[in-house]
Amino acid sequence: MNLFKPRTRLLRTVLPTLLAACCAFTAQAAQTTQSQAAQSAQAAEPAKDAPAQNAADVGTLISRYMQVQTAGLPGKVTVRLEGRGAEALPACEATPEVFLPPGAAPWGRVSVGVRCQAERPWMRYVQVHVAVEGSYFVAARAIDAGRPVGAGDVTERTGDLTRLPRSVITSVNDLNGVVAANRIASGAPLRKELVRGVTVIQQGQAVKVVAQGQGFTVSTEAKAMTGATVGAVVQAKTRDGRMVSGVADMEGQIQLAQ
Repeated sequence: MNLFKPRTRLLRTVLPTLLAACCAFTAQAAQTTQSQAAQSAQAAEPAKDAPAQNAADVGTLISRYMQVQTAGLPGKVTVRLEGRGAEALPACEATPEVFLPPGAAPWGRVSVGVRCQAERPWMRYVQVHVAVEGSYFVAARAIDAGRPVGAGDVTERTGDLTRLPRSVITSVNDLNGVVAANRIASGAPLRKELVRGVTVIQQGQAVKVVAQGQGFTVSTEAKAMTGATVGAVVQAKTRDGRMVSGVADMEGQIQLAQ
């Protein structure tokens, strides 16, 4: 009787099952390891999956930046992106930085810089037009050189100030007590270099220094230390030797600041 035959038959029956189970376990373990490795790699590189800034977002950033830069300009400001605007810019996986180049002013047509500080950084420029709708003054009729500029000589208009010389006069206060430095043609925009103040105080002249308050006016005599036009600051020495400073008015007096 052969005692090894039952054991041999048992091994032939059980061994393939054990080998198949071992192979399945090894495959499952390898698949689990690969899945964990993929998840770790994805977590280590979140920037590649971050949403990129689109053209509309960048255009909004540029408009908001320019609104801040133009705050305080004399008129209604309108910002318009020209050409393709932000559509020509590459995608940015971070928030882009908007800036004006050194020496550039938010006035008229200007190049605005856009900088992307991402894994692949870049910098581009976008053409922007800044319009400033405001009031300015033009000559209502021809004004000869040396002639005082009066109320009937000028008229007020409204338009885009960025299409005019930067020195165009926008405040009526700049026309008080001025004369034409050169001949000004009818309809020409009034510029600061076309007018000059009228000298109302000469150096060494005796002047009246006036101080005004609520319900009182005090004045004294003084000697002008410098000449001055209307609205200019001038110094004078009073009879008792005190130095005072004030603004020259149309009557050739010095109005002390309150």
